[in-house]
Amino acid sequence: MKKDNIDMVMIGNRIRKRREELGYTREQFAEMLDVTPKFCIDFENGAKGLSLKTLIKISSILHLSTDYILKGTDKESIENPFVAFAQDTPSSEAIHYYKLCQVVKDNFGNK
Repeated sequence: MKKDNIDMVMIGNRIRKRREELGYTREQFAEMLDVTPKFCIDFENGAKGLSLKTLIKISSILHLSTDYILKGTDKESIENPFVAFAQDTPSSEAIHYYKLCQVVKDNFGNK
C-alpha cells in the first residue's frame, strides 16, 4: 500500500496564504492559536509539524477543511464563511441576519 507523503512546506504555504487572505498578522494568528509567532514562522515555512490539536484550531480559525490543509484537495469542503458566521450567531439574532442578507441579495445579487 502506497503511503501519501506529507509536504510540510505546502501545508505551511496553504496556511499562510489563507491567514493572509483573512488579514491576520502572524502575531494575531499566533495569539489565536496560543502559540508563539516563532512557532507560526516555523510551521508556515515547513520547518515544524503540527499537533492534531493545533491542526484542528487552524482549521477552525481559517475556515479550512483539514483535508485541504494537509493535502490541498477537497476544496469544496472548505467552510463557507457565511456558514461559520451563522454557527457562531445566537439563534435569537440569526433571523435578523438572515433578513438582512435577503435584502442585500434582492437588491444587489445577480446584477
